[in-house]
Amino acid sequence: MQESLYLLGERSAVLQQPAPATLACQRRIWWVAERLREAGHTDVVPGMNNLTLIFDPDRLDACEVLAQLKRLWRAAGRAIPTPRQVVIPVCYGGESGPDLGQVARYTGLNEAQVVATHSRTDYTVFFLGFQPGFAYLGGLPATLATPRLTMPRLCVPAGSIGIGGEQTGIYPAASPGGWQLIGRTEVSLFDPEQASPSLLLPGDTVRFAPTGGPYA
Repeated sequence: MQESLYLLGERSAVLQQPAPATLACQRRIWWVAERLREAGHTDVVPGMNNLTLIFDPDRLDACEVLAQLKRLWRAAGRAIPTPRQVVIPVCYGGESGPDLGQVARYTGLNEAQVVATHSRTDYTVFFLGFQPGFAYLGGLPATLATPRLTMPRLCVPAGSIGIGGEQTGIYPAASPGGWQLIGRTEVSLFDPEQASPSLLLPGDTVRFAPTGGPYA
């Protein structure tokens, strides 16, 4: 993979990879982010196929920052991080998952098959975004891919689990949203009082466990 390195203004350096996003690429990005933090950088933002490093131009030379990113990216090719596994209990369907029927109709499966397929899959946290603690999960089976709602909801309850296109994810807090809601969890995804506020972090492996409701 050929990396692209460039400055974004005077205080940011970006490492960018071409699409499509792959787990191998994301693992390298996570490894680089961890090495940067170990080196004393505090503003490190891993994204999908990219990483942004915010630095103080009065203290660090921009060319040296880009060179550091390049060295780490090349070294990351030898890194294989060990994922942390997190199990999220889910109540599927009913009031907790009002769009489960719609997902079933779109995919040609019945509701029980949607739940079984969704909960038997191991997902990987590619990156956090949209709102604090919102994890974009890669690995959704192609059979479950469903377009987002034509008209987004004004308020999606906290803990709601949805499908948006080829991804699945969990809303940590109540907010507007357009993903198809198939279930809900009582697990807290974001707590600013904790040393690590987000329960899920890039690189984690996630599995959903049906708990309560008709599909437990």
